[in-house]
Amino acid sequence: MSNKWVIAGGYFAVPGADRPVLQGYMTVEDDIIVSISEEAPAPEEGVERMDGSRLLFLPGLVNTHGHAAMSLLRGYGDDMVLQTWLQEKMWPMEAKFTGEDVYRGTALSILEMLKGGTTTFLDMYDHMDRVAEAAEESGIRAVLMRGAIGLCPEEVQREKLAEAVAFARNWHGRAEGRLTAMMSPHSPYTCPPAFIEKFVQAAHDLDLPMHTHMSETRAEVEQNVTEYGLRPVAHLEKLGMFTRPSLVAHGVHLTDEEIGILARHRVGVSHNPGSNLKLASGIARVPELLKAGVPVSLGTDGAASNNNLDMFEEMRLAALIHKGVSGDPTAVPAAEALKMATEYGAASLFLERVGRLAPGMKADFIAIDIDQPHLLPHSDLLSHAVYSASAKDVAHVWVDGKQLVKNGECLTLDEERIRREAQEAFEGLLNR
Repeated sequence: MSNKWVIAGGYFAVPGADRPVLQGYMTVEDDIIVSISEEAPAPEEGVERMDGSRLLFLPGLVNTHGHAAMSLLRGYGDDMVLQTWLQEKMWPMEAKFTGEDVYRGTALSILEMLKGGTTTFLDMYDHMDRVAEAAEESGIRAVLMRGAIGLCPEEVQREKLAEAVAFARNWHGRAEGRLTAMMSPHSPYTCPPAFIEKFVQAAHDLDLPMHTHMSETRAEVEQNVTEYGLRPVAHLEKLGMFTRPSLVAHGVHLTDEEIGILARHRVGVSHNPGSNLKLASGIARVPELLKAGVPVSLGTDGAASNNNLDMFEEMRLAALIHKGVSGDPTAVPAAEALKMATEYGAASLFLERVGRLAPGMKADFIAIDIDQPHLLPHSDLLSHAVYSASAKDVAHVWVDGKQLVKNGECLTLDEERIRREAQEAFEGLLNR
């Protein structure tokens, strides 16, 4: 028996329509949005109605790059350059992580993301079975992969590749399709060329997309030129990565020619403004990428380099910093920033029916409470969502038509236990 219900009197963000915000009715049946209209649907027996009159409904936010378990290292190493931060702080602590640590850190991040309106996230890490378990239990949508650093003996490289392949085979399409997989060598500067080529072949064999870090810092780009005679984009193109559907994280330091290569191959770029600013990595050329037709989405990166997973903050940063550095107030308008956090994000993760409020789309959506001082007057609610709102304004969250957050409380996770166990895990890492 189907479950059908109607949200009445709500405000619905439908960018691209004649009016970007429509007040009216949205009908949901099971896991699909059936209709959005100013006109009330005909009454039907057994169809529940929800009062949406003080709520703005948005597509669920899509976080296209992160390392969820790194929430355990939030605040552990701040105000440092990337390589020093990685080598002196992150990697030594991460080497101590057990599967249980990864599970606890991931659960903490999922709790933060769901309560903040993120309904889909990408995760690249180790102990990925535990990440998938946490995602499956929570009800969130996730795109998961075993991220692999190749600076190790060939035998260890083979083990990492085998783990990545086994994880993808075991989890792709699980949880009623909410979990999907990608193949993910960590980056050109941490993976020898032959190692990356093996991941490309595995992605072909499994028919899966690929994801990697790329061109995050100037030093990384210079290192690539010194070691291989090519900048990272041409290097990855040569290794065949772009023969697979691909998404790269950061893409901060790109030339016009490189932007052209990415556009030609339809390679997506996950823009991580908060993390890039905090690590002083630079500011990606987002207006130029968008103009060239490169799919640009938004990511938070891990909570150790951000230090939160608030996608509203990433939207606001993406809209503001590119105005500031370009001198053009139209560089990234509010509507475009929202699309980067929703529609473009879903497309970058190769999810076909996610990212928009429209008939036939998956019922992944959120509601923010607009009856608050910083969201009044209701002059332009889409503008308010990008420039004024934050994760704390999220009242309700649905994924696949199932409500996961109600009145700010997560319905599928034990918040008190997750908070307690995350703190215990961090203390355990310090004493290990």
